[in-house]
Amino acid sequence: MNNILEKIIIDKKKTIEKYKKLYQIVDLENKISSYKNYINFKDKLTKNEVAVIAEIKKASPSAGIIIENYNPIDIAKQYLNSGASCLSILTEENYFKGNLEHISQIKTEVKLPLLCKDFFIDPFQVYLARSFGADAILIILSAIDEETAKEIYNIAEELNLSTIVEVHTIDEAKKSLDFKNAIIGINNRNLKTLKTDLRTTYNLYKFLIDHKGPIVCESGIESAEEVEKIVKNTKINNFLIGESLLKDLNKNTSLLMKITQIKA
Repeated sequence: MNNILEKIIIDKKKTIEKYKKLYQIVDLENKISSYKNYINFKDKLTKNEVAVIAEIKKASPSAGIIIENYNPIDIAKQYLNSGASCLSILTEENYFKGNLEHISQIKTEVKLPLLCKDFFIDPFQVYLARSFGADAILIILSAIDEETAKEIYNIAEELNLSTIVEVHTIDEAKKSLDFKNAIIGINNRNLKTLKTDLRTTYNLYKFLIDHKGPIVCESGIESAEEVEKIVKNTKINNFLIGESLLKDLNKNTSLLMKITQIKA
């Protein structure tokens, strides 16, 4: 296997097949239509202020187990109290130790829009995520072909789901502009090697200036100073931050507070 992304996608296909045996799309559609607690994720990122999408995950391929005694609801409440605008919930089971149930559990306790952060490779997953209460999904352009990405995006639009289209290369950045209503996420982490470089945000931003929607800087943020520098040198004021907040929640909750006080 050449890279970690390929391994994740192969396992994800097996997981999807299990879900397809449990749920029919018509049942998921009925559940979605009866759900009353959706929040507009994208709207939270269009204000002229620094916004943090605070990530909740037990583990990752790069860091291993991040939190031993993992309680996603408690973490969500802590993020809410510290000024997070949105939450990102890792639901991938094998490499991030996530679960779709975490979305519905958090949804009942915390009134913030929720991103189902997973590896979306099949349109079926869009219905599944929405039925569990997700307000947004992630499309990683490096994980799927262009046709599948557009199919997933179009279904998300039909279901009134916000979409983050994630890019890591110049070619992906250019392609992402076709997703007119999407949020574009610049991932500073190379998902094939897991190496992180904040210069990715600066390098790709110039190709995304014409995008009318929000742009998010993802991964690698470790300090308020880094955020302030990005805000100053680009028009990006949205940040998806995970491990820096999670590794020591008691200590780094103050980091979230510091970031949200930065002037856009």
